[in-house]
Amino acid sequence: MMGVIDYFDKEGIRNMDLNYFQTFREVAVRQSFTKAAEELGYAQSSVTTQIQKLEKIYQVKLFERYNNNKIRLTSAGEELFKLSGQLLEIYEHSQEKLTKQGGGSLTIATMDSLASYFLPAPIQTTRKQYPELGIRLQTDREDMILQKVKEGEADVGLILANASSESGLQWITIREEPLVLIVNTDHLLAKMQKIELSDLADEEWIMPEDTCNYRQLLERVLRANGIPYKVGLELGSPEAIKRSIMAGSGISLLPQMIALDEIRREELTVLPLEHGEFRLEIQLVIHTRKWVSHALRQFVTNLGAKETEW
Repeated sequence: MMGVIDYFDKEGIRNMDLNYFQTFREVAVRQSFTKAAEELGYAQSSVTTQIQKLEKIYQVKLFERYNNNKIRLTSAGEELFKLSGQLLEIYEHSQEKLTKQGGGSLTIATMDSLASYFLPAPIQTTRKQYPELGIRLQTDREDMILQKVKEGEADVGLILANASSESGLQWITIREEPLVLIVNTDHLLAKMQKIELSDLADEEWIMPEDTCNYRQLLERVLRANGIPYKVGLELGSPEAIKRSIMAGSGISLLPQMIALDEIRREELTVLPLEHGEFRLEIQLVIHTRKWVSHALRQFVTNLGAKETEW
C-alpha cells in the first residue's frame, strides 16, 4: 500500500492545490457532488473539475455511480480517502507548528443524545477560544462512531459506554452518566415509594433503536432477572422518546441529562429503582496515533477531561 510520500511524488502532485483533497473528502463523505459544492461554497462544475484532475493524476476512477444516480468510492477512492486524511492532517500540523494559529477543522462523531444535551456548551467555549476553527458534528450509531475514529473520518468520538480495551483506540472517561427510568406523572408506577425490578413485569416500553447501548443494557438486565417486557414503540430520537412519554403511557430508560429539565419541572417522574447496572460513562475515543492540535487539546479539556489522563 502506498504511503503519503509515494502519492506526493506522483508527477504533477507538487503543483496541486491541497483543496482538491478536501473537496474529494467532502464528496466522499456526502456521497454527492452537489452537496459537497454547497458545503464548500463552490460551483458544482468546480467540484467536478477538481475530482477529474485527481483522477487524471492518479489514472484511476475515484467514484462509481449506482442506484438512483448515487455515488460511492471505488477501491482506489477508499485508499486515497485514508491517505488524503493523513496528508491534510500533516499540513494542518505543520501550519499550526509554524504559526501557532488555532485554525483548521475538528470533526466530532457522536450520539444524538450527547450532541443535543452535552456537547453544545464545550463546543461553544472552544469556538470562542479558537474563532478560526471549523467544527463539524456527525451523529451516528456507536459502532459507526468507533469506525469513523479508526479510519480517520472523525478526529474524536464521544459515546455513552463503559471503557473498552479495543486495539488502536484510547478511551478517556469524561464523567459518569446515570440512567433513569422515566414515566408520565400520571403513570401508576409514579405513585410508588420504591420500585423493584419485578414491578416492571409486562410494562410497555418506549425504546431507542436496538443498536443503542443503553437499550441493550436494559434488555440484558430484564432478561437476566426473568422480567417479561413489551416494546410498544421504538423511536430513533431520545427527544421523541421523552415527548412520547410526556404525551401518554409507557416507560423508558434514558440518560439523566436528556430528561433533567422535565424532571425538575415535574413533567416527568423518575421511578425510585436502585440498580447498579443502570449507569454508563461519557467516553471520549481517540486514535492512539492521532496528532493532537492545540485546538483539539483545548476541546478535550473543555469536555472535562484531565490532561494527566491522556
